[in-house]
Amino acid sequence: MIKFGIIKEGKVPTDERVPLTPSQIAKLIETKKEGRFVVQRSDVRRIIDAEYEALNIPMADDVSDADVLLGVKEVPIDQLVPGETHLFFSHTIKMQPYNKKLLRAVLDKKVRLIDWECLRDALGRRVIGFGRYAGIVGTYNAFRAYGKKHKTFDLKKAHDCIDRKAMEAQLVKVQLPNLKILLTGRGKVAKGSMEILDAMNIKKVGIREFLKQSFDEPVYCQITFTEYFQPKDHSGFDVKEFYAHPERYKSDFMRFAKCSDMLITGHYWDSKSPFLFTREDARSSEFNIQLVADISCDIDGPVASTLRPSSIEDPFYGYDPIEEKEVAFDAKGAITVMAVDNLPCELPRDASHDFGEMFISSVLPSFLNGDKKDILKKATIAQNGEITEHYAYLRDWVNS
Repeated sequence: MIKFGIIKEGKVPTDERVPLTPSQIAKLIETKKEGRFVVQRSDVRRIIDAEYEALNIPMADDVSDADVLLGVKEVPIDQLVPGETHLFFSHTIKMQPYNKKLLRAVLDKKVRLIDWECLRDALGRRVIGFGRYAGIVGTYNAFRAYGKKHKTFDLKKAHDCIDRKAMEAQLVKVQLPNLKILLTGRGKVAKGSMEILDAMNIKKVGIREFLKQSFDEPVYCQITFTEYFQPKDHSGFDVKEFYAHPERYKSDFMRFAKCSDMLITGHYWDSKSPFLFTREDARSSEFNIQLVADISCDIDGPVASTLRPSSIEDPFYGYDPIEEKEVAFDAKGAITVMAVDNLPCELPRDASHDFGEMFISSVLPSFLNGDKKDILKKATIAQNGEITEHYAYLRDWVNS
């Protein structure tokens, strides 16, 4: 029977999330056929050790004897267990330079690295992640920023709320004018954003209405890449061509920027794709967006106002489109930016439960059935000291 170890998060700054909650592990143990579990003691989790102990879940200071080690963020090099299977978000598949040494160490220690981000179903869709809670918290933060910018209401930090229910209770304070809010994306992040927008009873309208009409209440419009990009040759949008040759497309985002007050980004962006809006666009007198909640948070990428990631402690800054520099978040003429890049950490209890449910339904079966659908195999970046074939493009990079 496979033994799963839940590791203590070692990355600094610390992460308070966990892959499985006490109640989830307890239910798995009850079945007596879903594997064995041990939890490494930790003083950094929002879910404390006593909550696991209360359900008689095995605890240990050292879980390196487990067959599979489950974590959330990157594991520090000195905490990688040689020859074992690790699951965590490695942030290496885009050849991120800051984790090159980590991937090199994975190879040197012959660790089998399975990346949560790479676990996908037969249609290529991600089966697990914290995207939903990034959308939920990021959208809450958008309105928190709005209230602080205009000094009209003051919401508690999501991180200071015990759970999502307590966070959403804060929304009764929100008082909004007739804002036009633009939401990009149709994946888990965007769906999480919509949960907050819908909880606030903000009306969703279609693209034609959003572009042409005025409203006597706050509204939002959801768009995806087929609406904010267009082919340079003005032919019809061909999704397959876009994926193969994004350089043949250009941004058509300005038609939305002209009439939007707030932008919430929930899209996925590839570095080969066009920008949504450039610094030149933001300088235009027609550019109307005054607040950007950049949940996607691609630095120096498709959203020109995102100069850097912000933090849970200091989540907002301003972008001066004329001077093209960072200023105070509430400075006159500035675009207020929320670009926290670890949003789910603000609601670690809820985000952990959501993640655990996805792990149990979509990933755990592959460990127990011999990986019949190759879900684990296709998400394995490294094994036995080698980069796997699925990620062969990383070989030259990690060895350079």
